[in-house]
Amino acid sequence: MSNNDPHRFQLCIIEGDGIGREVIPAAQTVLRAAGLPFDAVHAEAGWDCFEQHGTALPDETVALARRSDAVLFGAVSSPSRRVPGYASPIVELRRRLDLFANLRPAHSWPIAASRPGIDLLIVRENSEGLYVRRERREGDTAIAERVISRPGAERIARVACAWAMRRRKQLTIVHKANVLPETCGLFRQTALDVAAAHPALTVGEMLVDAMALRLVTHPQRYDVIVASNLFGDILSDEAAGLVGGMGLAPSANVGATRSPALFEPVHGSAPDIAGQGVANPIAAILSAAMLLDHFDERERAARVRRAVEQVIRRGPRTPDLGGTATTTQVVRAIERQIINGKN
Repeated sequence: MSNNDPHRFQLCIIEGDGIGREVIPAAQTVLRAAGLPFDAVHAEAGWDCFEQHGTALPDETVALARRSDAVLFGAVSSPSRRVPGYASPIVELRRRLDLFANLRPAHSWPIAASRPGIDLLIVRENSEGLYVRRERREGDTAIAERVISRPGAERIARVACAWAMRRRKQLTIVHKANVLPETCGLFRQTALDVAAAHPALTVGEMLVDAMALRLVTHPQRYDVIVASNLFGDILSDEAAGLVGGMGLAPSANVGATRSPALFEPVHGSAPDIAGQGVANPIAAILSAAMLLDHFDERERAARVRRAVEQVIRRGPRTPDLGGTATTTQVVRAIERQIINGKN
């Protein structure tokens, strides 16, 4: 809670690069319209931060995040080549805050680009796998290490089981143990062992390539999917494409109860449209709704989601959803729906 008022939350705001600077203010506007009492403290991270200060994630940003109740994160630009001294700030911030679980819901929306009947949650392990960044070169060969530990697999499986118990009690464990028997084999068996303590769950497993196919052909069949880091990253982007695209894809990063959770839209910094005022703010706004759920502000979260659904259904819509509206017009429409209670 805020140091000045125990009834107010302190949110660490990290807009980052590109359209992060447009969609994160939109999310704050919606949180205020929903009536969440909070104080915003701003911090820097991203490529622009790296160019200005020589670091993409200053220690001051991490310290401010740790002192806050939650973090609202925008997007960052990252080079596709190795740049000495640069490391992905969002990956590093997740590591520094021990936010080991990435929650990525996919929900059908009332637009032609969205498949009907989808309501699933991908629980992605956030701290291990190939994203530990242990790479090396041996001559003309590049080698990456993939790290899967039993404690890491246990804690992500516990999160997935808890969410499945709250939802439709169906859990799918994704792996590639037929090819990677040590790493994926450990992930698979550990997840099965954890799930066995929840007899009310219906538990299945699927190879990651088959899972990618089934998401395209029968996404309505799935409830909670748990996967290691890279697999979960790829599958969640695929799921976003089934329900309208990255502009509608929110996420949460959570860890131990002592750690502040971090909420972010899944999309990138979109430098091709940054500054034009046409970025879709809905993924950031839905991330803010997940923040409200995290604070147990479920009625407020439901109001935000109802408002978003009405605006998606009736317009205005940004160009990525086939409309011509600006970011500001969409935010104002959602804000009016929340305040006027017409949702």
